[in-house]
Amino acid sequence: MTEMDPSKPIVTSFFDEATNTASHVVRDPTGVACAIVDPVLDFDMSAGRTSTESADRIAAFVADEDLKVVWLLETHVHADHLSASPYLQDKLGGRIAIGSRITEVQEVFGKVFNAGTEFERDGSQFDRLFEDGETFRVGGLEASVMHTPGHTPACVTYLIGDAAFVGDSLFMPDFGTARCDFPGGSAEQLWQSIQKVLALPGETRLFLCHDYKAPGRDEFRWQTTVAEERENNVHVGGDKTMEDFVAMRTERDAKLGMPKLILPSIQVNMRAGHMPEPESDGRSYLKVPINGL
Repeated sequence: MTEMDPSKPIVTSFFDEATNTASHVVRDPTGVACAIVDPVLDFDMSAGRTSTESADRIAAFVADEDLKVVWLLETHVHADHLSASPYLQDKLGGRIAIGSRITEVQEVFGKVFNAGTEFERDGSQFDRLFEDGETFRVGGLEASVMHTPGHTPACVTYLIGDAAFVGDSLFMPDFGTARCDFPGGSAEQLWQSIQKVLALPGETRLFLCHDYKAPGRDEFRWQTTVAEERENNVHVGGDKTMEDFVAMRTERDAKLGMPKLILPSIQVNMRAGHMPEPESDGRSYLKVPINGL
């Protein structure tokens, strides 16, 4: 029997095709502790109704493997899906965490959605706000936080053992990189953040938050390596320069439409996955700011 490498987490991924989102369960190979990265709460926009099928698949896996959830890790405030972290926390435990610059996102979008003074803009909806370079543990696994802004100001990469969870900064090499045109986004910052990721050892496994299948590819994929991205990423690989990247990203982003779930997603995710406070009838409501984005 091969002995487990204590520095190599066991990663099991769950792909939600409706939002093109990959969520990951990261397990200590020598114990039962695990973290869940970027879980999805299903949302039917036309009906205004949530469901938990995607999250329940993760919960069932955790139960079947007899794992103990210690962290629910958000790489950023997602604009394309609602977070299931509070739902999974209620079922499985663990602490909900995000990068400390969530406060900047809350400040911007608190105004966009006219959230009022009852919406705290200090990150207190989360259990832990990680600073750049901060360390934590998943059982016996050493983990650290790398601030990787550009897509949003609050984006972070979680480096857990030999695996990095990069959120929306990088996609598969044949698809490139994330957009930078959301409030607080910056193509220059994203280039610099990606260079930090690409400076990791070449064998570092990268786990992505999304895949959209580049033309000519038949299957969804959400795992690659630093070496593959350095060599082959169509936006930043090879001999690409920051000037090339910023020009490409600026032109490309100007032609992109908004994600179909951006309005509900941001309102919920800036609250750590919780719905807005119920109104006088006991229901929560999501706003549509006319010409606000």
